[in-house]
Amino acid sequence: MVYPKAFSHIGVGVPDIDKAVEWYSKVLGLNVLMGPAQNDADETHIGKLNKGVFGEGFHKSKVAHLSTSNGIGIELFEFIKPKAEKRENNFEYWKCGTFHFCLVDPNIEEFVKAIEESGGKARGQIATLFPDKPYKMVYCEDPFGNAFEIYTHSYEHFFSNLTY
Repeated sequence: MVYPKAFSHIGVGVPDIDKAVEWYSKVLGLNVLMGPAQNDADETHIGKLNKGVFGEGFHKSKVAHLSTSNGIGIELFEFIKPKAEKRENNFEYWKCGTFHFCLVDPNIEEFVKAIEESGGKARGQIATLFPDKPYKMVYCEDPFGNAFEIYTHSYEHFFSNLTY
């Protein structure tokens, strides 16, 4: 039977997990659930699992689990061996694959200000998505170059009963 699935989490690569956990919890307001913890490609259960997921080139990483207020997870990864590398262009939206996640905050102006004051940045101006509705949005980046979006209202509010 086909039915809507629940969204569990998204994985985000960062160059320094300790700084990322601090930023994601203090600036984005996410709850730290676990970690950071080190994962090695060894003969433990988790080591074998990581080798199976990441392949033979994987040797070592750190991971932390955080969550939003509605229970969606953000899994932060710092790859140590091989070493995490920052992408030259972190916003290749024209290429297939995930290129952002979205958070909701009705105080979008204050949220963007806090992001910018803490080393992140807005990728553009805060915009009203539909001229006849109060729904605002903006794309931002964390201090590590990962793109994310901010909505002022839930996804359902933005797109329910919408006609183009």
